[in-house]
Amino acid sequence: MSEKFPEELRYTDDHEWASVSENIATIGITHHAQDALGEVVFVDLPESGKELSKGDTFGAVESIKAVSDLYSPISGKVIEINSVLSDEPGNVNADPYGDAWMVKIEVSDTAELEELMDVAAYKNLVDSL
Repeated sequence: MSEKFPEELRYTDDHEWASVSENIATIGITHHAQDALGEVVFVDLPESGKELSKGDTFGAVESIKAVSDLYSPISGKVIEINSVLSDEPGNVNADPYGDAWMVKIEVSDTAELEELMDVAAYKNLVDSL
């Protein structure tokens, strides 16, 4: 998936994306975020089982330019992490919406999903930067 703004995803103003199936949200960072960071050299992710509230920091992405915190777009429990990223952090640059998903969260409050941006709102945010 190389598109910059996949229609089916929901977005945050911190440039995370969420794909929700039933009550499981797959979370990653957007094309815009990885592009702004530059070459990603390290990804720090939480342990499975960690409880997160919306807005909590759940990890960090380090590039040759900067370190950027990752913020949970929703509340819930981390049920899976993408452990491949510890060995292959460059996947974040190559495929931010596919191979570089970061965590899967069991959603505890589905109402929070309605607070995330749709693709049109996220495009407007990026265009305004």
